[in-house]
Amino acid sequence: MIRAWGREREATPHRFAYRLKEAVEVANGHIHAYAKAHPEVRGMGTTTTAVGVLSDHFYLTQVGDSRAYLIRNGQAVQLTKDQSLMQRLVEAGELTEEEAAKSERRNIILQALGPDARVKVDLTHQEVRRGDILVLCSDGLSGQVKKEEIAEIVTRAGDLQTAADRLIALANERGGPDNITVIIARFDGAGLRPANALEEVGHHVYPLLDTETSTEPVPVYTGSPPPQPARRRAGGERWRVITLVLVAAAAVAAALYLVTRSP
Repeated sequence: MIRAWGREREATPHRFAYRLKEAVEVANGHIHAYAKAHPEVRGMGTTTTAVGVLSDHFYLTQVGDSRAYLIRNGQAVQLTKDQSLMQRLVEAGELTEEEAAKSERRNIILQALGPDARVKVDLTHQEVRRGDILVLCSDGLSGQVKKEEIAEIVTRAGDLQTAADRLIALANERGGPDNITVIIARFDGAGLRPANALEEVGHHVYPLLDTETSTEPVPVYTGSPPPQPARRRAGGERWRVITLVLVAAAAVAAALYLVTRSP
């Protein structure tokens, strides 16, 4: 991602989003090829939630059921949608979120990086505001700790490392049945606008042109126009620096598992 963006001639939000999505697809291809060449690990896979930040927007790619939460003004909102059986049943009205969280089938995911040669990446975006906190985590955390608890712990903690340690400790206290991965980032500085209570936070599909989609087209975007990065107040250079790239994989390098997991 970093090398590809560094060589990118069109430093636009669309190309940045495309490069982030492309990086996830390349990772999928590498994992799949390795498993195909090594029968002893055939079927291995991992979930991923990857975030790239450009100017005052960040872009998220999602495969599986790892999650991204945005904490703004003390409230946590889930930015990603689980690619899981339970999420499908909740959206269809078959189950409530509370019932899905307790279901014996809650660990069944619909896709992961690795098992298949092609993967459909969920690409979304969100505007960043001063004081925003982004939490990326595996289902080892989200399955044991509610988003309200995540927001409270992160908001009250003196620093992000302490917040991450407390979240992991709480998940382990409640059984810790799966690996627990947590990454937390805080956004601050005069260059970011303050949060507005009327601004919508949540799962916003980012529109890629068909010619920029390297696998299947993303869902049709029906919301606001694609965001444009804020211009610098001084100087005529285009801002083409990647402020931050975070990758949270539910299985960090060592955790490889089948798409359908037992609880």
